[in-house]
Amino acid sequence: MTIALSILALVATVLAVTALAHRIRFSAPLLLMLVGIGVSFLPFVDIPELSSEVVLLGFLPPLLYAAAIRTSVIDFRANRRSIAQLSVLLVVVTALGVGLITWLILPVSFPVAFALGAVVAPPDAIAATTIARRIGLPRRLVTILEGESLVNDATAITCLRVAIAAIAGTLTATQATVGFLIAALGGFAVGLVVALIAIPIRMRITQPVFDTAISILMPFAAYLPAEELNIGGLHGSGVIAVVTAGLILGHKSPVIQSGQSRLSERVNWATIEFLLVGTVFLIIGLQARGIIEANSESELSGWQIAGFCGAVLAGVIGIRLLWVLGTRPILFRRDKDTGTGPVPWSYALVVGWAGLRGVVTLAAAFLIPEGVPLRETLIFAAMVVTAGTLLLQGLTLPLLVRALKLRGPDPRSDALQAATVLQTSSNAAIAYLDDIVGPDDAPRTVEVLRARITSRPEAMWEKLGRPGDTETPAEQYRRLRLQTLDLERNEVLKIRSSGTVDHDIIEQVLGSFDIEESMLTVATEQSDGLSEDAPVTTPTVAAGPCGHIEHSPAIIDPSGPGICQDCLREGTRTVHLRICLSCGNVGCCNSSVGRHAERHFMQSTHPVVRSFEPGESWRWCYVDERIG
Repeated sequence: MTIALSILALVATVLAVTALAHRIRFSAPLLLMLVGIGVSFLPFVDIPELSSEVVLLGFLPPLLYAAAIRTSVIDFRANRRSIAQLSVLLVVVTALGVGLITWLILPVSFPVAFALGAVVAPPDAIAATTIARRIGLPRRLVTILEGESLVNDATAITCLRVAIAAIAGTLTATQATVGFLIAALGGFAVGLVVALIAIPIRMRITQPVFDTAISILMPFAAYLPAEELNIGGLHGSGVIAVVTAGLILGHKSPVIQSGQSRLSERVNWATIEFLLVGTVFLIIGLQARGIIEANSESELSGWQIAGFCGAVLAGVIGIRLLWVLGTRPILFRRDKDTGTGPVPWSYALVVGWAGLRGVVTLAAAFLIPEGVPLRETLIFAAMVVTAGTLLLQGLTLPLLVRALKLRGPDPRSDALQAATVLQTSSNAAIAYLDDIVGPDDAPRTVEVLRARITSRPEAMWEKLGRPGDTETPAEQYRRLRLQTLDLERNEVLKIRSSGTVDHDIIEQVLGSFDIEESMLTVATEQSDGLSEDAPVTTPTVAAGPCGHIEHSPAIIDPSGPGICQDCLREGTRTVHLRICLSCGNVGCCNSSVGRHAERHFMQSTHPVVRSFEPGESWRWCYVDERIG
């Protein structure tokens, strides 16, 4: 009963504190840790013990898997050089640097000092990327931070195992190198095998509940065999195995899972990650009193412990900053957004400052063997580094990003990419529909299907024009459909109250309403975030050159007053203006009722139009369906 009440109290505290953090616009992990520190000093609170086994077996695999399945393999591979440099080289350099600081200050051997360096070396990007997404960092920086967090734990734990082996006896450089290779290659092999076994199984499962249950087993199915892999006394990396399996299964999910299964998995893993992350940071704070009390019996004075912890914290922050800034040309190579030169130094500064430590650091500290000199002081130093980086860097990271004037992805530029992709896929679907329609297919059914296919890109094109006072057709549809859905739901609830229809039927109908409402709500939220000031950058979506765009002028004067005159004549509403780069005709785009720009292309065969909206310079080729 006591354990059940403790779990209930932890979960309730996580929910309440996180809700408060969202309300006051504060980082939830930071606030949870602060609350945990304060609660730990209450005499009537029974503090749960944070053992390394609980974290490394119970928390770490699902957290890594939840992050891996939503990480883009394409982006990970595109930034693999930066990710490898941060998650492998920087972790080793940090471990050696902090180990040297510890060895110079404390009367311990270098293997013991190196063990502490390995403990505090890996940043926990969960808190950093949470802040990054909230304040809006460039997408490439978020990808690098997330990719780093997926791999650096494996490097740090392997370094810690090397240090523990050195503490217990002799360890040669060759053995250490072989240990690294076995950990990496063994973990990758196990993760690959687990993914290859899971793919054909999940392809044959159609029920979302079964598929989600298998998904929950995946991190443990990859982690445990990799950790048990033993080659000459050296073990594989469970972290690498989980990350490998998660990346592969996440990349393959569109072809091995049904839409219902993906929705169910996404919601379930978001819930699991939310509860685990919140619980971990709360428990980290709850360890404060016990660690401080353990150091009260240390042979070192309070000032010596404080000075040592401050030196380790400064070393962790300083080494990362110096490494990232010093290796910026190698770390980033060039700016992928512009394709020219290295990225701005502000990118490197933000990445260097986003080295927040978290759960792995504190959990790994408890792996330092019992009997090691000044073990309590080493664990306390890990606690100070975790709390110090979360508070110091976590609280100042938003200020730094704003001071450097870094901006996240512009929603209107994202809308342009999405509209281009949807336009291409919808055109292909409509062409295929014409081929498969048979003589027995009702024309009304085909027309409804055609309208639904074309409505998606049309709604996305609407997001590009400057917001006006009038609703766009898609906005009108969402507003009216949400109101009619409420009416339909109320009528179904009246029928349910009468008891004349089976409960299963009622739930099935209500479920269909919920799915449609959620889709409409997501579309509304995406529209609310569109920027009115930033220029829309032109993405490269479709591969291959377009001769029509290459030979068309960049700009041309309108042949009329710069408005869609067809809309004026027909009394329809203009949503987004395009100008023909052959004759200067101005017409509305496909998201408008009249679709006059496309109608002009059909009549004149002039292939290329340019956006006629302020701040937009992208061009569209109707023939090749290219953006440029």
